[in-house]
Amino acid sequence: MHIAGMAGNRGRNLLNIADRAPGGAELAVVLATSEDAPVLDAAAERGIPTETVPPREGEDRRDHERRVLDALDGYDFELVCLDGYMRVLSETFLDAAPTTLNVHPSLLPSFPGTDAWGDALDAGARVTGCTVHVVTDAVDEAGDVVESEVDGGPIVTQEPVPVYEGDDEADLKERVLYEGEFRAYPRAVRWFAEDSVTVERGDVTVEGDDDGTFPARDLASADRVETLRYGENPHQDAALYATPTDEASVVHAEQLNEGAKGMGYNNYNDADAALALAAEFDAPAAAVIKHTNPAGCATAETLADAYADALSTDPMSAFGGIVALNRECDAATAELVVDSFKEVVVAPGYSDDALAVLREKENLRVLDVGSLDTPEAAGEHYTVKPVTGGRLVQERDEQRLTRADLEFVTEQEPTDEQVETMLFAWQVAKHVKSNAIVFADGTETVGVGMGQVSRVDAVRLAAMKADEHAEGKDAAGAVMASDAFFPFPDGVEEAADAGIEAVVQPGGSVNDDDVIETCDELGIAMAFTGQRSFRHD
Repeated sequence: MHIAGMAGNRGRNLLNIADRAPGGAELAVVLATSEDAPVLDAAAERGIPTETVPPREGEDRRDHERRVLDALDGYDFELVCLDGYMRVLSETFLDAAPTTLNVHPSLLPSFPGTDAWGDALDAGARVTGCTVHVVTDAVDEAGDVVESEVDGGPIVTQEPVPVYEGDDEADLKERVLYEGEFRAYPRAVRWFAEDSVTVERGDVTVEGDDDGTFPARDLASADRVETLRYGENPHQDAALYATPTDEASVVHAEQLNEGAKGMGYNNYNDADAALALAAEFDAPAAAVIKHTNPAGCATAETLADAYADALSTDPMSAFGGIVALNRECDAATAELVVDSFKEVVVAPGYSDDALAVLREKENLRVLDVGSLDTPEAAGEHYTVKPVTGGRLVQERDEQRLTRADLEFVTEQEPTDEQVETMLFAWQVAKHVKSNAIVFADGTETVGVGMGQVSRVDAVRLAAMKADEHAEGKDAAGAVMASDAFFPFPDGVEEAADAGIEAVVQPGGSVNDDDVIETCDELGIAMAFTGQRSFRHD
């Protein structure tokens, strides 16, 4: 792909494209409208040919464009890229040239015109950005510019850029250039270089747009709703941004005790993790979360019993934790919650009596997330993790196993009660940082081993938690769930020493036969799920 670049001044986008050569694209020539344009010297230093076609006094627009076409006539190029060209093009140029692109410093159709940065600031926009679009004719028969048609061509790609409090026009202009245009323009050029763009009858289609799950083009923006006290640590500033959703969400939850201090970064993070776990279950369920890991989780016939069982898994670690419930909080459950120090309680509603109890704790944040019965189509089915230079996007881990999904691989089959516990423990393990081990009895946790770099260490941690921290229960006769396979028999040997009598794990290790043989020797029942459930965030 060879490009004809046309600029009016510094041409920084063109130089960025030249330096990055997206998709192997190269600048065949750079044309400026002024002999003093800095882009000319910068292009020459890179070995790029240059041309200059200054407008003549009183010259007709179309006559100037004919001279531009004459200057470009000796060069081979398949794409034209404008950068601060500052001259609106007519059909005279556009009909004779290949596809012509321009980058505009806003998220069109918002803030067209020559002062997009100032217009965004005047409007109080929290997010602006840039748009790469195909240039279309915006000139009438008399050669006059039709303002409503300028920057109106079909959009190829966009890039959002935040607007910060205290920004002036110079700040925003630089950020849009470096964080917006320097990303979006090379992306668009790469698509053209890879021949993955179709421009037809005023529409732009990028190959992969219709792939469904992960379209080729993605634009993400959100509204800042709160500046937080600090981030994960006091030396880090933080803010909360929100996007519309019909799903139960701690971001959109109403805080019912106005006198309590506001939610912090860690509070939101932990409360989101707690809600996600409690919402897994149909029966009354409670989850206690600390640093996004479950300190305990349980289901029971009543919400109060579920909370008591969850808390008794590890009451020491639950100190200062987050509680999530999947039912309206009643007074009996509220009494148990306030019996020890908690930061936040999250539920889909509260009885008046429960609120009266919870409000007695001055700084216990009480969040009402509304109904958990969200229509399937309304839910957010993807997770996004920012990484340096981009974002990782994946489908949520929405697996829910049934007995039919389990393969029983040992001589001793699990009992019906053990199968029920396997399914419960597996759902909890989905929410434990990997490597993850969950010990469970019935439908309550008795020990959780999380975030270890060795799976056998995770087993040892869960055993220690059950032995030293659990109240009124232990690992004897319990079931163990592992989020990934056991590479060696030592993990089940450690579990047997703790009293585990049944194991559920994905299977798939080259040493599965050795692990199964060890279980048979120890009298442990084992089931394979056929799928793992890593959680690294």
